Amino acid sequence: MMYDKLNTFGTDQAVTTTAPSTDIVDLGAARDMGNGEPLELVILVTQSVTAAGAASVTFTLETDDTAGFSSPVVLASSGAIGKAALPAGTEVLRVKLPLDAERYLRTNYTVATGPLTAGTFTAFLAHDRQASRAYASGFTVS
Repeated sequence: MMYDKLNTFGTDQAVTTTAPSTDIVDLGAARDMGNGEPLELVILVTQSVTAAGAASVTFTLETDDTAGFSSPVVLASSGAIGKAALPAGTEVLRVKLPLDAERYLRTNYTVATGPLTAGTFTAFLAHDRQASRAYASGFTVS
């Protein structure tokens, strides 16, 4: 899988309360991102999420026609995910990027019943993401 800094929303971004990504992606005037070869948004947990009490995080991809995100539109959402389901290495959201996005994109992390005491996330756009899994063969050779 390949991705670059210009297609990254944040690397190891520490989140304790609701916050947008540290970076935004500017699609410019040409907005056909991945037309014919779709790009995917990938959000990974890079440090396990902890909280003093119960907590959950909702991960969203948002778009807007202004860099200030005065009227963001949610393109994709993970729904609320409890802290126990957010250990390091977890892929929490992977969706194809819609072709009808407005000019700017960002991710947003909504913390409910927080705050979190730890948790970092990396979010980026990727092309040709490696997604295969290795399983036991299910047979023996004798």
